This record gives sequence, C-alpha cells and structure tokens, in this order.
Amino acid sequence: MRLQYYPETDSLYIDLSSRPSVESREVSEGIVLDYDADGQLTGIDIDNASRKIDLKEITLKRMPAEMHTFTG
Repeated sequence: MRLQYYPETDSLYIDLSSRPSVESREVSEGIVLDYDADGQLTGIDIDNASRKIDLKEITLKRMPAEMHTFTG
C-alpha cells in the first residue's frame, strides 16, 4: 500500500494494489474508489484531502509490514 499526496491539487491517493484500475466510482463528494477488472478495490482518491483528514499525522498500528519513508 502506498499513500501519495499531491499538494498542487490537495489530493491524496491510497494505492492498494499494483493491478490497473478499469472502473472508478465516486462514493461521496470528492472520494473516488478505483476497481480492477475483477471488481477488487485498487485505490482510493480523496480530493481536498486537507479539509477532510489530518495530513500532519499518520499512525499505523499492528502492521505486519516493512516501513519505508520517502520525502521530497
């Protein structure tokens, strides 16, 4: 899973899978879910992210994964 923030558009994309999305559905104003050809969720796009969530802090609990931090 990858989180990518785009300050120029104030959008946050949560990439859940490497599979390409073939369908997108807006489930709430400015929140779009992306699905692959099998109907599996591949990503979540949040427009105006700084107005909807606190982008200054990310907390992960009990994640069985290796953590990578990228800046820039």
